[in-house]
Amino acid sequence: MENQTQPTLPDIKQTIVFNAPIQKVWNAVATPEGIAAWFMPNNFKPELGYEFILEAGPFGNSPCKVTEVTPPNRLSFEWGKDWSLTFELTELDGQTEFTLTHSGWDVNKVTEFGQPHTIVREIMSQGWGGLAKALTAYVEA
Repeated sequence: MENQTQPTLPDIKQTIVFNAPIQKVWNAVATPEGIAAWFMPNNFKPELGYEFILEAGPFGNSPCKVTEVTPPNRLSFEWGKDWSLTFELTELDGQTEFTLTHSGWDVNKVTEFGQPHTIVREIMSQGWGGLAKALTAYVEA
């Protein structure tokens, strides 16, 4: 019997501690205005099951669906056909620990735009680094 390799790729996971109160960070990741300020224009609402669009510039509109809302600690949503994003917030004496998890990567899948997950995952991993800087600037302003 052959060993089968796991088709999933590791999640993209980043943790940052912001010099900002948890409510300010929550407002940045769980309101349409906040998300637009550091990520993408959108018509998001923090309601379980709400279907919304992220305006992904040259890639068009990405359909999303809220799968978890637990203010001010956790927000998850499906993104496109394969991915899931989760934002976890923990209060730390006036600061906020923020963990982003971008999951749903599969070596055998391609995006809606025909690009293999293996390639897009690397691009997105680097992209989240830049977005983390934008989010830091926004919440620490």
